[in-house]
Amino acid sequence: MNRVNYRIENMDCPTEEQLIRNKLEPMPGIVRLDFNLLDRELTVYHKLNDPQLIVSALIKLDMAPRLLEGGAPQSDVPSGLSAIKKWLLVISGIAAVGAEVIAWTTGQEASWPVLVLAAVSILSAGLPTIKKGWIALKNLTLNIYFLMSLATTGAIVIGKWPEAAMVIFLFAIAETIETLSLERVRNAIKSLAALAPEFAEVRVDNDWQEQPVAEVSIGSLIRIRTGSRVPLDARVESGRAALDQAPITGESLPVDKQAGDTLFAGSIVTDGVVEATVTAASGDSTLARIASTIQNAQSQRAPTQRFVDQFAHYYTPVVVAFAITVAVLGPFVIGGDWSYWLYKALVMLVIACPCALVVSTPVTVVSGLTAAARHGILIKGGSYLEGGGRLKAVALDKTGTLTNGKLALTDAAAFSDMPIERALLIAASLDDHSTHPVAKALVAGWRDQQPNVRLIPVENFGVLNGHGVKGTIDGQLWHIGNHHLVEELGFCSPDLEAKLELLENSGKTAVVLCGDSGPAALFGVADTIRAESLEAMAMLRALQVEPVMLTGDNSANARAIADLLGIQDARANMMPERKQAAIAELKERYGTIGMVGDGINDAPALARADIGFAMGAAGTATALETADVAIMDDDPRKIAGFIGLSRRCASILKQNIFLALGIKVVFFSLALSGYATLWMAVFADMGGSLLVVFNGLRLLGYFPQKRA
Repeated sequence: MNRVNYRIENMDCPTEEQLIRNKLEPMPGIVRLDFNLLDRELTVYHKLNDPQLIVSALIKLDMAPRLLEGGAPQSDVPSGLSAIKKWLLVISGIAAVGAEVIAWTTGQEASWPVLVLAAVSILSAGLPTIKKGWIALKNLTLNIYFLMSLATTGAIVIGKWPEAAMVIFLFAIAETIETLSLERVRNAIKSLAALAPEFAEVRVDNDWQEQPVAEVSIGSLIRIRTGSRVPLDARVESGRAALDQAPITGESLPVDKQAGDTLFAGSIVTDGVVEATVTAASGDSTLARIASTIQNAQSQRAPTQRFVDQFAHYYTPVVVAFAITVAVLGPFVIGGDWSYWLYKALVMLVIACPCALVVSTPVTVVSGLTAAARHGILIKGGSYLEGGGRLKAVALDKTGTLTNGKLALTDAAAFSDMPIERALLIAASLDDHSTHPVAKALVAGWRDQQPNVRLIPVENFGVLNGHGVKGTIDGQLWHIGNHHLVEELGFCSPDLEAKLELLENSGKTAVVLCGDSGPAALFGVADTIRAESLEAMAMLRALQVEPVMLTGDNSANARAIADLLGIQDARANMMPERKQAAIAELKERYGTIGMVGDGINDAPALARADIGFAMGAAGTATALETADVAIMDDDPRKIAGFIGLSRRCASILKQNIFLALGIKVVFFSLALSGYATLWMAVFADMGGSLLVVFNGLRLLGYFPQKRA
């Protein structure tokens, strides 16, 4: 199967999309069509020997395509209105108003001044609409352009020249405003891709030179100064700096970076200078993957969008058939002049256009996707954005999701007359020779508390078969290790046992420092809870979403963390296959389920859940690929943020559908009773379109925090 990408400048609304679908989908060899209306891109999957057939078909629709090289998305979408279009609209408006004024003051709708002004108005603003209407007619497509062209032609036939001019002018104005409104969404997405600078400062032959980022190869050394944006994903080699990563992860506070840390393209160096090695080409950076994911998500239709499109597919022909019936049978059944009934039918034809209904969903969904991306939440498609609001429970992995994912020193208590500071120094001096994670955590804790103190030299260091280590410091033998080591040394006592049991029951690893005469100090080491986790669980419960913990850790640790976070259902000793089974059981109990993990070890459970969330996805390409929703940093509160956004999106979608259909019902009734005019119908139809567009755009500002 072949794939080809096109840019079509004339394609920017669902009306053109439907016209293209009607033309291309019946063609033999066409497998699938994916539309990105905001970027005016069409992706065609086909089995044709000659793709020129696609180009020829599009040209016949006045949709001349431009091939996008390599199938890569482009960002050079023209924006705004040309000067010529602005002047044509001004001329059309003045002429249309002039025709209406003369007709109203003289009482003659067919006088030469009225005819000339109306013709000028129609030719100035209406030729593109009439041309598109003719193309739609040739392709048997009932779209807004055909209906507007028919209404304009019908008004002229029955002598309503001023109304014909006003109809075409109002439609052109409304279409222009709608295009500019959609431009706001388009620019919001384009701004993400534009965060990375075009040039990078690269080390070449012992000298620093500026190079286009597209020419910088992986492994090159780059320098980023204060106030500059990081041009490419890289790993810090030297220097220290504080970076604003909000455009990527949504974090509001700067993050300190030093040797070995990862830099994301698009981040801003707020303080400091670093030299870093490029780890990904410009097209493969985390920022590029985010922009690509949002673009791909636009082509995935949300359930509401599929329903609306299907509804419109039947709704428009039915209403058009009804309007024709009114025009044909009205004079015979009820009586009256045929022009009176034809006018009524023309008003109904304008009202029949489903434009407001069809455009309401994609604008809302894309606004939601963009708002989430600005906040560090990457959603793979509209179906997940809509589905998030239906979640009843969320299963969360413990390590790295609810906790920080690394051990830290949490407790330090003296068990003799020795000051705890001295005991911690001795313990760190011993453990500095060990590679065990618990030992590393204790040494790190000492460094945090005594940054200006040096470790004491250790002689005769030895490892004690997984129970701990020993060594001589200043001529005295010291042991440091776990509960079993203390028992082997014969130093256990009821008091020490009680303290050890208290630590272990709270999910911590107990470490005891023992001298020749007995225990000197007791330390606790544990994977600490993230600062945001407690608030995150409260936010989920406030949304009436039940949090469930699934962890491979032991029962004591799992229960201790769960109790601190207020999680009732905590399941321990869960290997990947057991997590997958647990998700299946939770789906039976709650219905719609989400799973939060790292996107790698939890891949089976993420796939089994209705929506899979990957935490800390900015650092792993795998997580971006496997998850339905990727949380770019490690903030679990964004799970609730996503659910809240999803529910707001669903609410706005319902509002838009109600608005679009409600306006049509009201004006259809007015048309039947003879109170609605053609220009009122145009105003109502396009006004409805603008209302739903502006309502959908509100999602861009859903999150109160400024992120990008």
